[in-house]
Amino acid sequence: MDGNNRWARQRGKSGVTGHKAGVERIRDVMSACQKHGVEVLTLFAFSSENWQRPAKEVDALMALFLSYLKREAKKLQKEGVKLRVIGNRSRFSERIQRSIQEAEALASEGATTLVIAADYGGRWDIAQAARSVAQEVVSGDRRLEDIDEEAMQSHMSLGDLPAPDLLIRTGGDFRISNFLLWQSAYTELYFCDQYWPDFDGAALDLAVEEFDSRQRRYGLSGDQIENSEGGARGA
Repeated sequence: MDGNNRWARQRGKSGVTGHKAGVERIRDVMSACQKHGVEVLTLFAFSSENWQRPAKEVDALMALFLSYLKREAKKLQKEGVKLRVIGNRSRFSERIQRSIQEAEALASEGATTLVIAADYGGRWDIAQAARSVAQEVVSGDRRLEDIDEEAMQSHMSLGDLPAPDLLIRTGGDFRISNFLLWQSAYTELYFCDQYWPDFDGAALDLAVEEFDSRQRRYGLSGDQIENSEGGARGA
């Protein structure tokens, strides 16, 4: 969800204003995702590297995160959305950690899952999974020769959820910036120039339309896909 600061600067406002507008945009995108039958929406809210930003901005982001958790959990529960937060929680304040637990407990069931990645990094995710697998070997619960992709997958932050079909980055940059590196091996990438506060349901519709036009081959040839049952594209 990139471009909050630039969106605010264009309007002569503070970066915090842009972040607030970005938080409000989540509702529209969540609603559009439900319309399209999306089962899981993962939002990259705060990266491991974002701690390096100015202290004033980090404090504002933490306050917004806390406010969102307290304000939205009941709404998510009523709308049938399950909330899940991934990332390294240890660097958050005790108050935020407690609020995460309370929000997840309240919005614990639903046909749609909203995942918020906070203090998250793809490299961190792979490293923590590798550490967990290594601990299983040390404790005798796993043999060294049994370490494979499935073993790693089981310890990834989203190991129990399907791999993402579509990764959208707003703001005009063409990189994924350490987001879901393991999970996105065969994810379709979609980049747009809109800043996140301007990315609404209609913008998501365009992204989904583009996704539906692509042929996902997973290492096979186009002819193989077309000759397979239905020749259907991933959705």
